[in-house]
Amino acid sequence: MDIKTSRFVTSVAKSEDLKDFNLDEVAVAGRSNVGKSTFINYITGRKALAKTSATPGKTRMVNYFAINEALDYAFMLVDLPGYGYAVNLSEDEKRRWDKLMGAYLTGSERLKHVLVLMDIRREPSKLDIHMIEYLNLNIVPFTVVLTKADKLSKSAALRQKKAIASSLKLGIDNLIVTSSLNKQGGDEIKQLIEEKLFPVI
Repeated sequence: MDIKTSRFVTSVAKSEDLKDFNLDEVAVAGRSNVGKSTFINYITGRKALAKTSATPGKTRMVNYFAINEALDYAFMLVDLPGYGYAVNLSEDEKRRWDKLMGAYLTGSERLKHVLVLMDIRREPSKLDIHMIEYLNLNIVPFTVVLTKADKLSKSAALRQKKAIASSLKLGIDNLIVTSSLNKQGGDEIKQLIEEKLFPVI
């Protein structure tokens, strides 16, 4: 599947304001510093579709992007609030943030798959493990996407992929290695989306 068009549609800060655009959805989740915006820009081929920030935790809303609008392969790409909270975030905002995330993941009838981003250089954190457990518990289909593979050699990246899969108790085929810098893994991600959203009957 090629991504021909992409545009930012809207942001939502409260669970009661979550949207339904009558299109299937793929969500992007991950820690605040894992590079979700960079990943979205990479797979869509747009340099500034999603705003990047040097300050982790800036994404505190659910952001909706329309992909291949008005084409046969149209869907919504949904950027979820990063977990692992920003500095100086109030307890009230943390609770709102958690409520928003939970409401989307368990309440969206259009959600078909979640891409859970993790830094390939790091062992999964408690928050990463909690996210995987949460998705499993709520029967939400997901794939782990390992980012920043350009920071490691190919052999080191493969070792880390195996170690992370083992830590998360997942098969190695449930992880995709990516690098926006080296243009790695983008075709695999788009193929995955096509298979999940537009299966051949």
